[in-house]
Amino acid sequence: MDQRQALSAFAALSQETRLQIVRVLVVAGPDGMAAGMVAEKTAVSPSNVSFHLKELERSGLISQKRESRSIIYTANYSALGGLIRFLMEDCCAGNPEICAPVAAVAACCAPKVEEKLQ
Repeated sequence: MDQRQALSAFAALSQETRLQIVRVLVVAGPDGMAAGMVAEKTAVSPSNVSFHLKELERSGLISQKRESRSIIYTANYSALGGLIRFLMEDCCAGNPEICAPVAAVAACCAPKVEEKLQ
C-alpha cells in the first residue's frame, strides 16, 4: 500500500458510520452481508448505508458481489492488512519484537480469505 492509498483508506475510516460498517463486515467474515442487513446492524437508514458503502468501496476497504437480487458486501482483508502494515512499516526503530503482536493481527486470515474469494 502506498501513501495515497493509505490516505484514502484513512479518510474513509475517519467517519463514524463507515468505521462501524467496516467493523460489522469484518465480523461477518468472507461470506459478507447484504446492504439491508448492514443497515440493520448499524442502525442506519438504507439510503445512508448505501452512501457509506460506496465510499468504502471507492477506498478499496470493502468489495461487493451480486447474489441473486442482493448485493453482498465483504471486508477487503488484504487492504485492511495492508493498511496496518503501512502503519507499522518502520516499526519501533528496528525493534520488530515490539510490533510482533500487531504484525500477527495484520497477517491473520488474509491468505485463506483471498483463496476463498477466488
